[in-house]
Amino acid sequence: MTTEVYGQVLRKAREAAGMSQMALGELLSCSESLVGLIERGKRRPSKGFTLAAEAALGLNGELYGLLPNTTVMSTPRWFSEWPKAEEKAHTIRTWQPLVIPGLLQTARYARAVLSAAPGATDQWIEDAVETRLRRQAILERVLPPMYWVLIDECALLRPVGGSEVMREQLARLLKAAEQPNICIQVVPLDVGATAGVLGGFALAKGNDMAEHVYVEDVVQGTVSPREDMVRRVNVIYDAIHKWAHPVHVSRQLIREVAARYEDQR
Repeated sequence: MTTEVYGQVLRKAREAAGMSQMALGELLSCSESLVGLIERGKRRPSKGFTLAAEAALGLNGELYGLLPNTTVMSTPRWFSEWPKAEEKAHTIRTWQPLVIPGLLQTARYARAVLSAAPGATDQWIEDAVETRLRRQAILERVLPPMYWVLIDECALLRPVGGSEVMREQLARLLKAAEQPNICIQVVPLDVGATAGVLGGFALAKGNDMAEHVYVEDVVQGTVSPREDMVRRVNVIYDAIHKWAHPVHVSRQLIREVAARYEDQR
């Protein structure tokens, strides 16, 4: 099987580089168990994993040429249209009242969030983390979309994964905020209830597609280009945005919260 040959090449390259599975996993922002499963041919590697592994191990296409045609991404059918909308979008706007938006999450933060799902297996979690990280590539392309982010202060204060994970995550936010295509604003807690207190959502607009909305739900979210739904969510976004701190104040608040996590070392 292609996955078995791929795994053998990966293992030999890793050992030749003097790396353990744990060390390689840390470099690739994945778990040691995922590296082991791929090496044993029990898991199909993704394109993202392959390119990162080749860069880490000094390879030049040896793994890519063996990449199976199937994909590791296992997303619910209802969600499958959203990554396509993100890919085509020139503008993405999002609101998150409880957690950091997926496109800005670190691997460890995403893993902590996904691990909270009842009945979540290691395999499902690693699949979901990898899928989420692959989506983030749109922010690094030559012509990335404008990404307008509204985050409730609660998302900064909730210690997802513990202090160390949060320090890393907030550092990621501050670094992302330096990019010209990313604007991050925080809605302060003392505002109280806002129009978006009941859940997160995102809007994606592109030149060659109808504007899409993704609305989160505790059981199953909704992805839709319906004009009435898109219009309603745009109104809610604007209503939340009026309460947000300016960009420079938001950055300072993120730094202050990060410093509190630093004190917890």
